Amino acid sequence: MTVFEWIDRVLLTAAVVMILLAGALLLVRLWLGPSMLDRAICLDVTAALIIAGLGAQAAFSRAPFYFPIMLVLAFLGFTGSVAIARFIAVRDRPAAVHGREATVEEDRSA
Repeated sequence: MTVFEWIDRVLLTAAVVMILLAGALLLVRLWLGPSMLDRAICLDVTAALIIAGLGAQAAFSRAPFYFPIMLVLAFLGFTGSVAIARFIAVRDRPAAVHGREATVEEDRSA
């Protein structure tokens, strides 16, 4: 094993250890999160950590098999984050808009 391969192996191992540590801290935050928004952010970061773990696995095995999976997970994480943010924004919006009641059509168009 050359010096460069050894350095590569050590850096990948350190990356995996940091990803696992971040995952453990994320689980603590998910458990203690006082609001729905905190938990939604934790789920978004969980998707990012899974993608980072797959990236480390792809670098370790030198296999491009994981890249499409990472792309799909990134898309699903983004879509899920937008959906949760939209749900929270609609839920927390006041019922009266500019002194009048909001109609169903206005809620759908927003």
